[in-house]
Amino acid sequence: MSWIPFKIGQPKKQIVSKTVERDFEREYDKLQKLEEQTKKLHKDMKKSTEADTAMSKAAVKISGDLLSNPLCEQDQSFLEFMTALDTAMKRMDAFNQEKVNQIQKTVIDPLKKYSSVFPSLNMAVKRREQALQDYKRLQAKVEKYEEKEKTGPIMVKLHQAREELRPVREDFEAKNKQLLDEMPKFYHSRIDYFQPSFEALIRAQVVYFTEMHKIFSDLTDQIDQAGLTDEQRERENESKLNELRALSIVADD
Repeated sequence: MSWIPFKIGQPKKQIVSKTVERDFEREYDKLQKLEEQTKKLHKDMKKSTEADTAMSKAAVKISGDLLSNPLCEQDQSFLEFMTALDTAMKRMDAFNQEKVNQIQKTVIDPLKKYSSVFPSLNMAVKRREQALQDYKRLQAKVEKYEEKEKTGPIMVKLHQAREELRPVREDFEAKNKQLLDEMPKFYHSRIDYFQPSFEALIRAQVVYFTEMHKIFSDLTDQIDQAGLTDEQRERENESKLNELRALSIVADD
């Protein structure tokens, strides 16, 4: 468990069975792991959308820079290619922003809201632990008087200790029962809560990549030189590079 028990007199009587304590620790451990995983997923999803946004903005900047290249003023074919590329990148950026906004609303925001519940849960566990420590302390006090000689003053103190113990015991038992009942329910509710979010994430990705296929298919049709394979383009580029290397201004000394 995450708490550190207070240093108090321990009662001889076992007031919480090992089975109950083991069940409690198991259920709380599951929720602690769920909290950690939820926070990590929230952080990773934010990083993912930020990276997607940065990528599409960078692509738009690159296409814009190429479009403003002086070569576009001199070569009509190059200008047409770069215009097509710039249009495609801007379309990509627009669809990417729609995807990011959708993921923010349907995944990231729900993850953040879900994470906000855990502090209250952890506080309830701490209150249960404090009640348990009070219960142990007063039970030990009762046992101390029970072991003493049954004189008048001792019997009075024993009665007072028992009266003091009763509401504390009831408070702990109520808190313990509530947590044992509700922690499993909270844990199992995660499926119903997150399933719509993950379905929305998948739909957003499918819509985006479907549109990307259309955009880049259109771009390919506009700039592709018919009949040239990738190997032929590579050989053509290498040939032109060799022509550049043959110029005296780039020749080795």
